Amino acid sequence: MAYESASGLPGGRPGSRPRLAYGVAAVLLTLLTLIPATAAAQSRQAAPSGRVALIGVPGLQWSDLDATRTPTLWKLVGQGSSASLSTRAVPPPDRGITCPVAGWLTVSAGQRAGTDGKGCPAPATPEPSGRGDGGATVPGWQAMSAYQSETGYDARIGTLGQLVTDAGGKVAAIGPGAAIAGADKSGNIAKYVPTPDALGDPAPYNLIVLDAAALADAWSRQPLDEYGVPAGMPAATREAAVAEADRGLATLLDRLPPGTTILVAGLSDVTPNAHLHVAVATGPSPAGEPYPRGDLTATSTRQDALVTITDLTSTAIQLLGLPQPREVVGRPWQPGAPASGSTADTVSGLADADLASQVLRNVRGPFFTVLVTLQLLFYACAALALRRRRSTTPAGDDAAAPSEGAAPSTTKPSTPDGEGEGEGEGDGAVDASTSRLLRAVQIVAVLSGAIAVSTFLAQLVPWWTLPVPMVSVVVTILGIAALVTGAAFAGPWRAHVLGPLTVVAALTSLALLIDVMTGSKLQVNAVTGYEPVTGGRFYGFSNIAFAVYATGTVLGLAGIAQWLLSKGVSKLVVVGGCALYGMFAVFADGWPSWGADFGGVPAFVIGLAVFLILLSGRRVSLLKLLLVGIAGVAIVGVLSVVDWLRPEAQRTHLGTFVQQVIDGQAWTVVARKFSAMIGVTVGNWSLTLLTLVALAFLFLVLARPSRYGAAALGQVYALAPTLRAGLFGALTCAFVGFLMNDSGIAIPAMALTVAVPLTLAACVRALQLARPTPPGRSSGRAAPKPSEAGPHR
Repeated sequence: MAYESASGLPGGRPGSRPRLAYGVAAVLLTLLTLIPATAAAQSRQAAPSGRVALIGVPGLQWSDLDATRTPTLWKLVGQGSSASLSTRAVPPPDRGITCPVAGWLTVSAGQRAGTDGKGCPAPATPEPSGRGDGGATVPGWQAMSAYQSETGYDARIGTLGQLVTDAGGKVAAIGPGAAIAGADKSGNIAKYVPTPDALGDPAPYNLIVLDAAALADAWSRQPLDEYGVPAGMPAATREAAVAEADRGLATLLDRLPPGTTILVAGLSDVTPNAHLHVAVATGPSPAGEPYPRGDLTATSTRQDALVTITDLTSTAIQLLGLPQPREVVGRPWQPGAPASGSTADTVSGLADADLASQVLRNVRGPFFTVLVTLQLLFYACAALALRRRRSTTPAGDDAAAPSEGAAPSTTKPSTPDGEGEGEGEGDGAVDASTSRLLRAVQIVAVLSGAIAVSTFLAQLVPWWTLPVPMVSVVVTILGIAALVTGAAFAGPWRAHVLGPLTVVAALTSLALLIDVMTGSKLQVNAVTGYEPVTGGRFYGFSNIAFAVYATGTVLGLAGIAQWLLSKGVSKLVVVGGCALYGMFAVFADGWPSWGADFGGVPAFVIGLAVFLILLSGRRVSLLKLLLVGIAGVAIVGVLSVVDWLRPEAQRTHLGTFVQQVIDGQAWTVVARKFSAMIGVTVGNWSLTLLTLVALAFLFLVLARPSRYGAAALGQVYALAPTLRAGLFGALTCAFVGFLMNDSGIAIPAMALTVAVPLTLAACVRALQLARPTPPGRSSGRAAPKPSEAGPHR
């Protein structure tokens, strides 16, 4: 992004991503040297305590449960805690699903894992050890283990089984998938049987793993698509398979001794598309008390009734009283909110959550297509409205017709801006204050700027349950954006050049700030939020939400600063107040219990600093940007170390990254994030196009003289100089955020979706406030020049 524009802003390009990454690592390592070495010491491993039955039902969804068809599962839901399970692991090529083998490997490792090659092959039957003790070996184990280093997650398969075995515990596996989950790091399982009936007495075993594979087996028999993935099952086939799996559960549960904790997980997909799945826990919890009837939760998601597949491994480890290895990234399942209705209500509500995820998957792509298309069309129409020249007298409402012989009118800004009269002078310029066309452009611009925050506020309405979801989400978002737009024009602030901009930007900032302070509910399954099915993030600020929040915060502060300055408040007080709130906004973005945003903090700090420097009347320099960048890295480093000092089960990904730095695994994460950033930027051409067009509109249309006289951006800078500081602060934040986050081009695209339409609205108002120059009396024809007088005789 260029930092030189028609407004003449000085400044330079922020540092590149590698330098910022080195800076983060250096700050973290420096801070870690201050922490006593004893803090990283691990407790001595004790013998397993308790008993866990880990029951995997690959493909089981909440919509599969029925009081008659699945009585065992229905009873478990009525007795224990339940949640939707995000099963995201390493998908097969070109398909965003979790195959059964990948799900079992992920349970084994406690980290996302997968298999090489395309398609979803069934788990191989374990090979008997030949010792006559019931032991077996998982075929192809070494190849699967070696492949994990290529996935970007470096999962250590066999972690769960090895941990139990090393502590002196016993593991029993029932079924091929269960053998994968319970095997040690060599792929060996001490006790393997094909069915629950063959296990005998389960009392000697600390960990019993059951593969209730009826759904997965039925799916594997369906025709394959071009990617080697089976097609969806007919409804009757699926119902029969679910009933068979339920009977298998009943057979094992009847044999389990009292006091056994039962963990049921639909740990993979058996459909062409990814889903949320079943998670149920009954019996003693990690805290010792039985799992009560209600929701399950975990600190990995911070959402009631939502847990992840890697949490399943962590839960089993905690229940057995064993220390959790660092390579296990999940967090234990914990009791959440109590049930507020019947078992049928619980099942229905969790099935509705999966419905929302499916609807979101179907509408997200078309929504962004519609959003980008409408934004591009609006920019084109607005450019025509501002730049189209007239060679004849304006008609209708655009301007009053001048009297015969009068010179055409021009406009001058109410406050000199150093640009003088614009290109339109003497060439058909019209009076903007009377143009209904410009009024319409202003209203639509404010509406467009309110769309981003409305995509989150739309989660207050269950639009996914309506008959036509795509229409429902668009109407809901437009309806909320219309309400925000109404508030922007409802009060006396509408007459101020930055009035509507300030209202929309402030509402955007406050709505998202309150959301992260209260659990990030508005971002779950929002079209611009995070998808639990994808499992990229479950709490705090998503990258797109950060872009919208930071842009709204900086522009909102710019509008408030202009209002305070117009009331005679000293610049020092205004800059100080903006700095205080801005730093609180940065704190909310990075604090582990709220925003938990690693890459956003340095970008936000740099963007805020550019805004404050320009607001104070000083120039931006490379040295100042470098110092501010170092400060941003230091802030996120301190927040990360503070998070790391908390108990391991309570850490967010900030503290986890510190541990990865210590363990030498940080570059694996950085490389994966960088690869994702490049992939999004290169692959999402529509957002890249939107970003380029928005910047071109800002600097090639608004910053140049219009049909109404002087450049619209120059007019608004003259009337409200703080917008210049806010606009370039927001753009800087978006650019650095693009370099620092794995969402790539999506960050500047969404930031510009807020900033450019609101800037356009301010520009229109500035043109409306410009004073028309009264038309002068027509003068007589000037004496001809010698060259025009004809040849001398």
